[in-house]
Amino acid sequence: MKQTYNRTLTACYTGYVVQAIVNNFIPLLFLTFQNTYHISTRSITLLISVNFLVQLLVDCLSAGFIDRIGYRASMILAHAATAAGLICLTFLPEILPSPFAGLLLSVAIYALGGGLLEVMLSPIVEALPTEHKEKTMSLLHSFYCWGHVAVVLVSTVFFALFGLESWKFMAILWALIPIYNLFVFRRVPLCPLVAEDEEGLPLSAVLKKPAFWILMVIMACAGASEQAVSQWASAFAEQGLGVTKSIGDLAGPMFFAVSMGSSRLLYGVCGEKLNLRKAMLLSGGLCILSYCMISLSPMPVLSLLGCGICGFSVGIMWPGAFSIGASVLKGSGTALFALMALAGDLGCSGGPSFVGLVSAHAGDDLKLGIQTGVIFPALLMAGVLLIRKAHAKQAG
Repeated sequence: MKQTYNRTLTACYTGYVVQAIVNNFIPLLFLTFQNTYHISTRSITLLISVNFLVQLLVDCLSAGFIDRIGYRASMILAHAATAAGLICLTFLPEILPSPFAGLLLSVAIYALGGGLLEVMLSPIVEALPTEHKEKTMSLLHSFYCWGHVAVVLVSTVFFALFGLESWKFMAILWALIPIYNLFVFRRVPLCPLVAEDEEGLPLSAVLKKPAFWILMVIMACAGASEQAVSQWASAFAEQGLGVTKSIGDLAGPMFFAVSMGSSRLLYGVCGEKLNLRKAMLLSGGLCILSYCMISLSPMPVLSLLGCGICGFSVGIMWPGAFSIGASVLKGSGTALFALMALAGDLGCSGGPSFVGLVSAHAGDDLKLGIQTGVIFPALLMAGVLLIRKAHAKQAG
């Protein structure tokens, strides 16, 4: 039985690799799309926005339909949409009157799959009969980071060997992973998040609990703390190392992703020895320190090092928030995870936007924008402290 559920866990790990493919493969091809299909930078930006907005829409809607159609059907649909979107990239721009319309439709299709994966993977793992769920959750989310690194490295090597004009073959190769995982999810055992003999907590009751709203703030700040620096990691790498933009694009985001994945892997290996709330507070403090290194250091290399420390510090925030939510609001079902994913995605969008707006008002002073971003880890730490009190009151 344990071996059987290990197959389910492995399939979920692979699911986060698929999520990493969804979010990180296409950005490597933006310049190629511009040159091949004569697409403007504004249109490329729209591709990014559509990917995010579709996933955000899935977060909103999934709370109402996932429990109705079931976990297995949802996962099969997620992997099928992801594979279909990647494969459509290779021919829709060629057969539609507008190449951009083909790219946009392809992105929307695989973003549907990416949104479902983001909502579903955490509750599936939470429902499995495993010990030390916090460390399992952290290990699960580390696979997104390793998937991110793998997508950048493998694609870069492939393009170096076969040329950028062979990108369609690379897209099909990446599509094979969700196709394989689709068939795995057809057979692996899945557990309900709320057992049949337990009474689930209705969404209306969840929304009335103060702990829920504190949890939403924690989740939003986790996403904002991560992306407020991650989005600018390439610029810091280029400036700090004095390298070309293409190398900076690899060094900055990969440094951040490796640091974040290492943090999640470390907690996944020895998480049972640590108190999750204390670890979250420590991560918040380290994140504030990294923001100060980035924004106050007179040396660009130290700013780049701050990016790496930031990646390490935010690693536990997202999976840790999921674990706290599952513990504090037991019986809430999949709807809770969908709403948490929604809050996290809003933070991922709002964090970089806040930093950008502050920077623009300060004469494009990016360091000042990053400096004001310390509000996100600070609010996260406050939320972690408050949610224990709110949970104690509602339990009493």
